[in-house]
Amino acid sequence: MCRNIVPLNNLEPAATDAECHDAALQYVRKIAGTAKPSKANQEVFDRAVAEIAHATRHLLDDLVTPAPPKNREDEARKRQARSAERYEAIRVFQQAKRAERSDA
Repeated sequence: MCRNIVPLNNLEPAATDAECHDAALQYVRKIAGTAKPSKANQEVFDRAVAEIAHATRHLLDDLVTPAPPKNREDEARKRQARSAERYEAIRVFQQAKRAERSDA
């Protein structure tokens, strides 16, 4: 799954239409393999985004859960912490590879 698409269910306040659109856009970009479609494909691309955003809105509106709503700020902090860990691991790996090359 694309890391830019974040879970939108059970948030307080609830997900906005703009967030549904942004998630749909990321999904269509991933599936289409392009961030910007050609002029020939723009209409199809835009239609897919609109349809997926619409379906996403309906999905979120219809889902039920007994769990208490998640706090947006807490969820954002968790995502940032995971990202920092991931990028630190990459940095350490790259540093080790450079050290290996310089020792050789």
